Amino acid sequence: MNHHSRQRKVNQRKRRIRRRLAKRHWDVQPKPMFSASNIDYDVAGRTRALGVGGIGAIHLVAQQTGLAERIDERLHLLKVHLPYHESDHVLNIAYNPLCGGTCLEDIELLRNDEVYLDALGAQRIPDPTTAGDFCRRFTGSDVEALQETINETRLVVWQQQDRQGSFFAEAVIDVDGTLAPTTGECKEGMDLSYNGIWGYHPLVVSLSNTGEPLYLSNRSGNSTSSQNAFHYLDKAAELCRQEGFKKIRFRGDTDFSQTQYLDGWDDENITFVFGMKAMPNLVEIAENLSETAWDSLVRPPKYIVKTEPRKKPVNVKEQIVKERGYENIRLQSEEVAEFAYGPVKCHKSYRVVVLRKNLSIEKGDDVLFDDVRYFFYITNDRKASKASIIREANARCNQENLIEQLKNGVNAMRVPVDGLVSNWAYMVMASLAWNLKAWYALLLPTKGRWHEKHTCEKRKVLRMEFKKFRNFFILLPCQIVKTGRKLVYRLLGWNEYLGVFFRAVEAFSHPLRC
Repeated sequence: MNHHSRQRKVNQRKRRIRRRLAKRHWDVQPKPMFSASNIDYDVAGRTRALGVGGIGAIHLVAQQTGLAERIDERLHLLKVHLPYHESDHVLNIAYNPLCGGTCLEDIELLRNDEVYLDALGAQRIPDPTTAGDFCRRFTGSDVEALQETINETRLVVWQQQDRQGSFFAEAVIDVDGTLAPTTGECKEGMDLSYNGIWGYHPLVVSLSNTGEPLYLSNRSGNSTSSQNAFHYLDKAAELCRQEGFKKIRFRGDTDFSQTQYLDGWDDENITFVFGMKAMPNLVEIAENLSETAWDSLVRPPKYIVKTEPRKKPVNVKEQIVKERGYENIRLQSEEVAEFAYGPVKCHKSYRVVVLRKNLSIEKGDDVLFDDVRYFFYITNDRKASKASIIREANARCNQENLIEQLKNGVNAMRVPVDGLVSNWAYMVMASLAWNLKAWYALLLPTKGRWHEKHTCEKRKVLRMEFKKFRNFFILLPCQIVKTGRKLVYRLLGWNEYLGVFFRAVEAFSHPLRC
């Protein structure tokens, strides 16, 4: 089917559904909308349909970027391929969450779906037990090799981005740790975390610009947040420089202000903004600053109301707190100041921006007392305003959103096997699903007369939550038709992103520029 014919059918489906959903004046209806009653099920004979028709486009991404080929070249975990290759195992685990799976056991559903197998040109795929055994084959160096293989592919995707645009202006690299709770009592490497939960303590280093996890490291539950962080930050910086990012910026909370590395990063022209703990000496400096050193901090609105603003509803939480006489902390104002500070482990002095929060402690309608709390941020950025440094530090919450998607969208932190390294391998393979989603967006073409519109669509897809992406781009009912030369996915439905989907498929069908 040519482009014009396909577009005509898509537009027809779009018009039909919009006619049905258009606002109109209804007469009183004699029965509910959900009126179907005479329902029966049968098994189709010749029609072969698939509910996750978008997986074919994802597989095109894996093929055209050279991911599958690189995995087989770099990973040597199987002595013989009876019948699977390393890439079969890795993609099998990565495709599972894209198709709605939440754990290794869900692979069994895909494995028993004949049309799914045909859609990927597979005679069979590994079962959950075999997938778990594959995870156990990894050593620490094997997991590192897999991550570098994925990052080699990532460079190919980055190479497709516009060199004249802002993409390569600055790489903002975020770092954070999270907890991966475990069940059972026999998972090697698990330990009690700081909050008393048994599990692991993975480290995530990501590129904030695109939301891609660049490096994951699984660690014992009692590990500090900063353990090995400097190593992976350096590797991430090297990766971004390799592809031509002009500037590098590190961001992290108080757990990652490892002062022994600040001089080295400054020497390498890496900009950093890290939170610092409110140590007594820093608090003393802040308290001794002149009042003229403090400027009021005005935060921009979270969003701009383009229509008539709605009436604000009653704050139910606040009502209950007042009625029951609970203590409540209310923010009265915020101010910022700065001073020079040389950490003990540094030979240089750096800029510390301090945020002062003026609070009132209330009980019911009564104010008990006022309180002041200080928040410190160390940086070698001497040009940005104090307010922008605070905003920069607060923007690090995007890293927390990414971790949330990795944990509860992709379910990469489910730790389904029995060892620290094997679960690390699973985390990396499952997180590949998120990387494929990001690459899907980054490979969308934006050139031509619809540049602005397509750029906006690209940004939307890149920022989508995993579930939303899966609903719009993967859960597409399709007929799978084998012809002499092609494997044809015939779409059976419509959604608002179908135009974006076809542009993506068209782009993925051509070799990439390397």
